[in-house]
Amino acid sequence: MQIRPLTDQLSVSPQIGLDDLAQLASAGFRSVINNRPDGEATDQPSSAQLAEAAARHGMGYRYVPVVPGQFDQGTIDAMAQALDALPPPVLAFCRTGTRSTSVWALQACRHTEADELLKIAREAGYDLGALAPRLRAGQDA
Repeated sequence: MQIRPLTDQLSVSPQIGLDDLAQLASAGFRSVINNRPDGEATDQPSSAQLAEAAARHGMGYRYVPVVPGQFDQGTIDAMAQALDALPPPVLAFCRTGTRSTSVWALQACRHTEADELLKIAREAGYDLGALAPRLRAGQDA
């Protein structure tokens, strides 16, 4: 499991497994956000399975699925609400971590400069250059 911090309260990673939740809890994570739609791959655990496993480890859990390349306002708002509601630190994941990083940046652009978000993502290993115009436009929203 490759965990990449974005902030002191949020990290992202590629797909996690059911067994990874014990390790995440031991590492101090208190919540998980699943940004990967159920059924994308045959080997991924379902959201219901992950929610049950997270609960067994005393962790908060939210399912905020992001279809690749589709960052609608409802999903962005759901991510913001999950980050506001869940106890930190939080781990968000999808297939590679890119969608989790992207939806985080899109909800964060309301209060953080686009260039800062792009830098944070780049330092974590994610290139959000294609989202730069949308992040900059979000600053004005």
